[in-house]
Amino acid sequence: MKIQQSSDIFNAVVATPFGAMGIRTAGALVTEMVYLPPRHAEKDAQDAVAAQAAEQVLRYCADADFQFTLPLARVGSEFQRKVWDAICNIPRGQVRTYGELARFLASAPRAIGQACGNNWFPLAVPCHRVTGANGLGGFAHHDDANGFHLNVKRWLLAHEGHSEYAWQQTTLL
Repeated sequence: MKIQQSSDIFNAVVATPFGAMGIRTAGALVTEMVYLPPRHAEKDAQDAVAAQAAEQVLRYCADADFQFTLPLARVGSEFQRKVWDAICNIPRGQVRTYGELARFLASAPRAIGQACGNNWFPLAVPCHRVTGANGLGGFAHHDDANGFHLNVKRWLLAHEGHSEYAWQQTTLL
């Protein structure tokens, strides 16, 4: 029995300053983007959509003001899509708390957190811009203060100009 390598399930894997980004596509759509630890080997794009997504990830890493324009698959519940749309409207350089989004969407902070954690397209849907009321909060259903995912969130927020999180940034490799 052949053991499937993680790069076998992605149409591209892009090295980034915070680790790697795995990209999955189907037809003309990006179906998922996944934060991966830096030990994952890069993988050249296997199709035009994966190439477009890989290029845009790298452009964002070089310029925090870059705006994603990817063809994203329609995934998630109606509520999740409403949360993700609200997150996309948070300007670069700003954050909103789970509670603020909950009040805006007439929901509960925990439901907002669940929708953030279920985001299929991190970076393109910048859920890292959503924080807890008293600090960083969780990220991608992880809340270990020194874990990989929260370090990614720290890097992304510092990259976008959040000096209050820059001091917390730790080495990701």
